[in-house]
Amino acid sequence: MLSFQGVLYIMSALASIACTVLLLRGFARSSSKLLFWSGLCFIGLSINNVLLVLDLLVIVDTDLSVLRLGSSLAAVLVLLYAFIWEAE
Repeated sequence: MLSFQGVLYIMSALASIACTVLLLRGFARSSSKLLFWSGLCFIGLSINNVLLVLDLLVIVDTDLSVLRLGSSLAAVLVLLYAFIWEAE
């Protein structure tokens, strides 16, 4: 049976996946660069949340914290790139 924390981790992963889908769908409709870069950022954050669920609930004997930190760093760097070099 899942603990309360496990349910929160899964809901957080589902929410970030939903945000990713909504951002990329909005980009497909409007071709806004900010929506594109935000969608790419949320892909990385979604991967981070899925890795968190895998790390803490599924694969408990293996430490995936380096992968989780790497995916969140890559996601934030993508958005930072967008804010610096794609600013109008």
